[in-house]
Amino acid sequence: MADFSKFENIEILTHPLIQHKISRLRSKSTGTAEFRKLIHEIAMLMGYEALRDLELEDVEIETPLEKCMSPMIKGKKQAIVPILRAGLGMADGLLNLLPNAKIGHIGLYRDESTFKPHAYYCKLPSPIEKRTIIVTDPMLATGGSAIDAINLIKESGGKKIKFMCIIAAPQGLKALSEAHPDVKIYVGHVDRELNKDSYIVPGLGDAGDRIFGTK
Repeated sequence: MADFSKFENIEILTHPLIQHKISRLRSKSTGTAEFRKLIHEIAMLMGYEALRDLELEDVEIETPLEKCMSPMIKGKKQAIVPILRAGLGMADGLLNLLPNAKIGHIGLYRDESTFKPHAYYCKLPSPIEKRTIIVTDPMLATGGSAIDAINLIKESGGKKIKFMCIIAAPQGLKALSEAHPDVKIYVGHVDRELNKDSYIVPGLGDAGDRIFGTK
């Protein structure tokens, strides 16, 4: 695996549960229902790390015995922004952790000849500039879609942005890190390379098709 230790904005999550579930995702024998469940579970596990820096404040709580000051998340101004369509598979896992988070959507499609992304939809919660924004996409291949999605968020006023992916190619991870050095990137596993069609190998196939049962 390429050495990304010099990139301060990249965190590769090596927790055994995440790695085990990613291995199950890869198997071509994993059906649609199980694949969706695994994506959901991995997103939750990754979310614990990605949300470690949420700000807390002490609030008064009354227990069955007495009143006390106890920490709770301050502000509750989070936004989850999946990149359509595969990123939707990760959004529900994060919503289990942040049920009050607002949801945005960014739609991008890849030109099959040039492999470059093109935006066709962008709807973000308002006011986006006051929120912690978590962008989700299971696969980070060339990095083009993630770079463009984050560009759209920044153009709309977003400032505090995190990016979560389950599998990344070295090329895409490097490209995203250099294009947006202020964005913290959380990665489940860095795979070997991109093939001639810009698919991650060994990868897990087309994440969108496997989540939604389409071909």
